[in-house]
Amino acid sequence: MNKNILITGCSSGLGLALTKLYLEKGYKVFGISRRKPKIEHKNFFFKEFDLSKIESIKIELSTFITNIKEIDTVFLNAGMLGEIKEITKLETKEIQEVLNLNVFANKELLDILATLKTNTVVGISSGASKNGSKGWGSYSLSKSSLNMLLNLYAKEMLDTKLLAIAPGVIETPMTDYIRFDIDDEIFTSAKKLKNGEIQKPEAAAKRLFEVLKTKNEFESGSFIDVRNI
Repeated sequence: MNKNILITGCSSGLGLALTKLYLEKGYKVFGISRRKPKIEHKNFFFKEFDLSKIESIKIELSTFITNIKEIDTVFLNAGMLGEIKEITKLETKEIQEVLNLNVFANKELLDILATLKTNTVVGISSGASKNGSKGWGSYSLSKSSLNMLLNLYAKEMLDTKLLAIAPGVIETPMTDYIRFDIDDEIFTSAKKLKNGEIQKPEAAAKRLFEVLKTKNEFESGSFIDVRNI
């Protein structure tokens, strides 16, 4: 019997790479994103949905998710960066937009998953959840909140292993924006990204797959940075 994987944000970047990897390994993959990836596979099942519409998540996605019945691994991968700028210049509504997708959408999804037999939930976090770098206000607030969200659900979803995992820097349009469009004299963290390790999404997916083989070494609700393993 093929194991079931649920991936949000499956149309590009790490989500797409994870989708392809798990399909290659013989899993059934259930994907949710705003647009359908160019994947035609008998074991790929897709639901088009914009997760920023948090008030509609339980209405639109409950049936799709609960019909899976038993899920081996969930990747809460969908997310957004928000604009890199000084926090004194960030409006509350800008922060709220990022929090809606990166935190509150996942809260709605976790409520659904808590009703199912779900073995493992991975929230895609970031080193930014621990580092208060100038310019990363919305993203850092959202990812630190995601870490705590998973920690709190771990206290109630006792039969599920929940982990917040920072996969390292991945080559995506998001990181391209930081590396090429941001003034690294003003926002020095951009300089670190330009000069540091950067992975292709496929390499990051394989790395994450290997890390999950050791998931029992970590307490449910933990934050893991793959670069520190």
